[in-house]
Amino acid sequence: MIQIQGLTKTYHRGEMDTPVLMGIDLAIGRGELCAIMGPSGSGKSTMLHILGLLERASGGEYRLDGELVTDLSDDALAGLRNKKIGFVFQAFHLLPRATALKNVQLPFTYAAEYPPDAEERARGALAQVGLEHRMHHRPGEMSGGECQRVAIARALVTGPELILADEPTGNLDRRSSLEVIAILQRLNQAGKTVVVITHDQAVGGMCRRRVNLVYGRIDSDQAVSEPVEAATLLAALPAPEEPRP
Repeated sequence: MIQIQGLTKTYHRGEMDTPVLMGIDLAIGRGELCAIMGPSGSGKSTMLHILGLLERASGGEYRLDGELVTDLSDDALAGLRNKKIGFVFQAFHLLPRATALKNVQLPFTYAAEYPPDAEERARGALAQVGLEHRMHHRPGEMSGGECQRVAIARALVTGPELILADEPTGNLDRRSSLEVIAILQRLNQAGKTVVVITHDQAVGGMCRRRVNLVYGRIDSDQAVSEPVEAATLLAALPAPEEPRP
């Protein structure tokens, strides 16, 4: 699904050059659940932005689903991004005045044609993350965990083959974090390729592969023999307290 060779990224600010990625070689197969990990400043988010066609690399080659994307035009990259990739970000990036249902339909506004069944597909995506009962609520009326689940539904609604999640549990409590990872694990089990950017070792242990970046280079790349099932940990938590009247 993803194949990069000799990937580099250098930021130029005035007369100063800041290298961030330095000769990355990495292949992620279709149907993998892979965590890209590392400390702050290791290049994780830059890697995600390049994988997600949000930024261009400074050098090297990147093939997405067999297609060389390195030299594609901005319009071609935007079309490919909308068709093949769903994004989940730490900060949710939901429109505050729009309902969950409207937020999930947002990717269709960037498509070549707005599909006539957009609302039906958005309802289905919200049902996949267990939020069909919250579809008419706005972000300010939902918890952080629910907002992140809306963001996952938005990532799913166009039927992408690749889900890229950038620190998806970074702003969440333990229960909400496990709910989010459980959803990503289910999506992977259903055939989606999922790449999670995280510094959280617990989240890395719930993925089937861990790639560690250190100072812009791959320090280690190893399979996780028995990934922890988030749903199992979730089931072991005490039941949440009912809100007081």
